[in-house]
Amino acid sequence: MAQQASIRTSLQSGIYKVIDPVVKIFIKLGLTPNIVTTIGFVLNIGVAVIFIIGGEAGNRGDLTYIGWAGGLILFAGLFDMLDGQVARLGNMKSTFGALYDSVLDRYSELIMFFGICYYLVAHHYFLSSIFAFIALIGSMMVSYVRARAESLGIECKGGLMQRPERVVTIGLCAIICGISSLYIGGNYKLYVPGIKYHVFETMSIFTIPITILAVLTNITAFKRLTDAKKTFSKQ
Repeated sequence: MAQQASIRTSLQSGIYKVIDPVVKIFIKLGLTPNIVTTIGFVLNIGVAVIFIIGGEAGNRGDLTYIGWAGGLILFAGLFDMLDGQVARLGNMKSTFGALYDSVLDRYSELIMFFGICYYLVAHHYFLSSIFAFIALIGSMMVSYVRARAESLGIECKGGLMQRPERVVTIGLCAIICGISSLYIGGNYKLYVPGIKYHVFETMSIFTIPITILAVLTNITAFKRLTDAKKTFSKQ
């Protein structure tokens, strides 16, 4: 866990070096952390809109909507880091700002998963839509366990699938899915001789990671819960 935290910290430091010039521009333009947070939230509404349009206007074999949504997911995710840096470098930290950021992060994730579920149901990926909903539950519980534990006076940040990991996983896999459909086709299916049903399709590039996410987010939530229990037992 310590090694995982060290790697995560190193990656964050590298990303901060890249985005800090942008942060300084934001500060010069007079953008506050709350405004940056709001921009990220609005972009996530755009993600849901793309998925909904893809569900209504697209066909089952047209996965380009998923690719575009993935790109916007990653772009919106940048603002999750930018708002914190604007607060730190601009000396604009506030208690309400921290609360506002946390609340809009939850709304952003809920709206993103709503769009994903809508798309999957619209194109009859019912099982995958169930896993997407389970991933949503796990994502919310990861955040809730931490918030509740910290309100009781203990730190609870462990686990594999924290928000940055979730955003990067969904965003990247969505992009790869959309791009792959341009080369192998959105309706591509892989069959194994002797097996009636296909074992893989282009859409699996997006749905399999969501299924994995459904498992790992809930494992992370329970891991945080057991870690909190151990901490309380030592008090």
